[in-house]
Amino acid sequence: MSTTTILNDLLPLPSHPSVTIPRLGLGVYKSPTTQCEKTCLAGLRAGYRHIDTAQFYANEAEVGQAVRNSGLPRESLFLTTKIMAPAGSPEATYEKLLESVKKIGGEGEDAYVDLFLIHSSKSGKDGRKELWQALERLMEAGKTRSIGVSNFGVGHIEEMKQYAKVWPPHVNQIELHPWCQQKVIDAYCKEHGIVVEAYAPLVRNYKANEPTLVGIAEKYGKSTAQILIRFALQKGWVPLPKSDNPDRIQANADVYGFVISDEDMAVLNALDRGDEGAIVQAVQNE
Repeated sequence: MSTTTILNDLLPLPSHPSVTIPRLGLGVYKSPTTQCEKTCLAGLRAGYRHIDTAQFYANEAEVGQAVRNSGLPRESLFLTTKIMAPAGSPEATYEKLLESVKKIGGEGEDAYVDLFLIHSSKSGKDGRKELWQALERLMEAGKTRSIGVSNFGVGHIEEMKQYAKVWPPHVNQIELHPWCQQKVIDAYCKEHGIVVEAYAPLVRNYKANEPTLVGIAEKYGKSTAQILIRFALQKGWVPLPKSDNPDRIQANADVYGFVISDEDMAVLNALDRGDEGAIVQAVQNE
């Protein structure tokens, strides 16, 4: 049995070890502005110390408000956000980053986020370069503690060597679950010391009645969501399950009292359908 808990399951970023990331995060994609603060507070009460938002989610301010109302020390939390595309010029892009920092951290000079990601690889080579250089500037200014990417394949990360002062990126956040394991980019990131974060680890509940998953959940006396989160942790990923339901938020954090056997991990591994298993997107590795 595992004696680890959500509060002490921490991972130093291999390429930036002064920063430690909690290995289970709370995602707030599609958490509406009327709900998001309540969701974050429920997560913090359940033991989460890692919250993942984005400009695209339009709820950064609510995440920040939850943090300020939680009573928890800011340094005990790990807050992530993302930028989708350049804003038209290097300066405008940088200002767009600062807007997020202010929404989450407040107007004070000491406001910061813990991780800022490029949300998509779809801006083209010049756009990716502008975004990364803006993130490097933000990190130099002390407004983010670490920087990374999302939905980047091997080619995108290799391309960064041409212009990046910070390489490798500290994190790559991609879709990961038993049906979409993205083995090429997962292995590449692990080889290069890039933390792999798993979005949509619960497959947005589309697989809740899948017989193989249900059978394993029944064997361990756990929910299918708990099995999927535990699977992600044992794969060495940082899963970001999302829910606005306080009971499910609590249950999704209760994944440290059991270990999936090697035999059952092999069964779950065999569900992989490659790119076809993605419900959002699989990365392009060329």
